[in-house]
Amino acid sequence: MSEDEKTPAREVITDYAQAHFRYFRTTEGTVYAQKNGHPVARPIRSQGTTGSHRQELMVGLFNDGVGVFNGTSLKEALDLIEALALSQDVQPTHIRVAPGFDGATWLDLGRDDGQSVRIHPTGWDILTPDPREVCWRRTQLTGELPLPATDTDGKGIDLLLRLTNFATAETECLALAWLIGCLGPSVPVPAPFLTGPQGAGKSTAGRMLVRIIEGMTGDLRRAPKDEENLITAVAAGWVTALDNLSHLAPDLSDLMCCIVTGAESIKRALFSDGDVVRSRYRRPLLLTGIDVGVIRPDLAERLLPLRLERPSVRRTEAELWTEFEAALPLILGSLLDLTVKVRATEADIPTDLRMADFAHLCAQIDAATGFGTLPAYRSSLDDLNDDVIEGDLLAQTVLKHATTLDPDTETRMTSSEWLHSLTGLYSGDELRPLPKGWPTTGKVLSDRLKRLQPTLAARGVLIDWGRTKEGRYIEMTRRPAQPPHEQQPMP
Repeated sequence: MSEDEKTPAREVITDYAQAHFRYFRTTEGTVYAQKNGHPVARPIRSQGTTGSHRQELMVGLFNDGVGVFNGTSLKEALDLIEALALSQDVQPTHIRVAPGFDGATWLDLGRDDGQSVRIHPTGWDILTPDPREVCWRRTQLTGELPLPATDTDGKGIDLLLRLTNFATAETECLALAWLIGCLGPSVPVPAPFLTGPQGAGKSTAGRMLVRIIEGMTGDLRRAPKDEENLITAVAAGWVTALDNLSHLAPDLSDLMCCIVTGAESIKRALFSDGDVVRSRYRRPLLLTGIDVGVIRPDLAERLLPLRLERPSVRRTEAELWTEFEAALPLILGSLLDLTVKVRATEADIPTDLRMADFAHLCAQIDAATGFGTLPAYRSSLDDLNDDVIEGDLLAQTVLKHATTLDPDTETRMTSSEWLHSLTGLYSGDELRPLPKGWPTTGKVLSDRLKRLQPTLAARGVLIDWGRTKEGRYIEMTRRPAQPPHEQQPMP
């Protein structure tokens, strides 16, 4: 009997695997495998349809003439490899966009050969990243992008804007700002909300924006009915696009806020005794719809309204998408050119806006191109504040009360006193019935005011909370009227 035949199958598999793959773990404890010299990493426990590590290991063993092994031997070998990898270095995995060395960022093109785009301060290149710099994680939602065109002279941007029906030049600037933001791995970007009349091409424009980042297989989807399904979809891709929204329930609104600015989900691990699975997520989000009704203040700060108009000339779906697919390499190349130009430009950071990183990006775009992106962003937030106030009778009542206050004079009352005062102001002498959802206790009023605080502050009414020896209080102050932000002309 030869020496090879005496060697247990699990040892043969383990030796082969360690010679041909690199194994590491993430901060969550998941063990991944990378084929030597290749940036794509696969979890060794995955049974998914995107090609699990078990499958690629079996194929490698067969193609290299090592042999065909039964499931028990493979399981024993992978158990040992996983145990050994838990003592190895920790490295994160990334979907679609990743930070690199020396201030660079990477864009995964979703190609089998691992070629990706490296975006650095002086330009961009198509390279295969060092596996120790970038570990790509791919799922069924990871589509393939074409190789971007070079020396585009901005023609791709012109093509994109011609294919879409954005209502104004300001809206076009904001759409470009969002696309540039999607190429950054660590900058939260507000969620574009594509609105417009029926037939304005909201879904089509949304798909185009998504497919610039996710490839031609990227698409819109209906909002899942429960939080867990939405988090699963978000974690499996980079851009999450929800189509044809007509109503935003409070739970969905809160979850969208978490998706835009980042959060963590924890659930019990299957087939375990009390262990948990952690999922961190912060993803670009895109929405379409005609009208979603009342918008909550915290979500309004994270939205980016993009209005479309009905096209003057109708085209068939086949014709439109054929042209878009042919233009995608040029569009992507122009977007990368613009991204490099913007990132190399210095600009002051606006500190008065919730999404300060995106506001800074808008300021960089303006400094690099002369667009009026930041004024357009401020204007869009003002419009959203108006929408919030129009849909909230409590906010309207607070603003009405504030008109009776002297500027810069603090007015303090307990939450119960404020509730009595605002309720009386709303009801009036005619004792108008209170609307559904009106606060019924001081605690409920205090919580509602905390949500409305940014919206009211944008209208010059400051709300604060404090405590004295007598108890807690809510303080209201009306600022003097201030001139609006200076608007820069659009080119």
